[in-house]
Amino acid sequence: MKNRLTVVVLSAVMLTGCTMWREHEVSDFKDATGGEGLERSFWKQVKAKRWNAVEGRLASNFVSLTPEEGRLDRGAALAHLQHLQLNEYALGNLQTELNSETLVVTYAITMRGTFDGQPLPADPVRMMTVWQKQKSGWMVIAHSVLGPQSLGPQSTGSEKQGPEKQGPQKK
Repeated sequence: MKNRLTVVVLSAVMLTGCTMWREHEVSDFKDATGGEGLERSFWKQVKAKRWNAVEGRLASNFVSLTPEEGRLDRGAALAHLQHLQLNEYALGNLQTELNSETLVVTYAITMRGTFDGQPLPADPVRMMTVWQKQKSGWMVIAHSVLGPQSLGPQSTGSEKQGPEKQGPQKK
């Protein structure tokens, strides 16, 4: 009986230890220990408009894909981010897959702020980032916006639909 009580008490202590301390706050890319930390650090730098730090984590062959603008290279993606006024953000549904020296991170981000003075969508946006460990540290090699909106102004519903969203075509 005494052994069972000891096991129960030790189990309870170990389980509460997992939730006792807050998540390690990531203040810089150097503090990041995995995909979640890298993403949190990246968005923290974007919010603070530390463009040199953001640019320093974009690989020379970086590519981004957004529904509105299509494919963006490193320079165009950085310019795109610089139009963002990010007041608050929250990451959720975060999943990380590690394969050797590559991390694939998928998540939903909810943002408050503006893009070129227009309010950002209130709904979460699905994103995917691919990080690769290089000589200079973890670098973003690809980023994709998967949600209905990207880092642009809210949709008014009056935009022209593409052929795949239009009704049957007459020939």
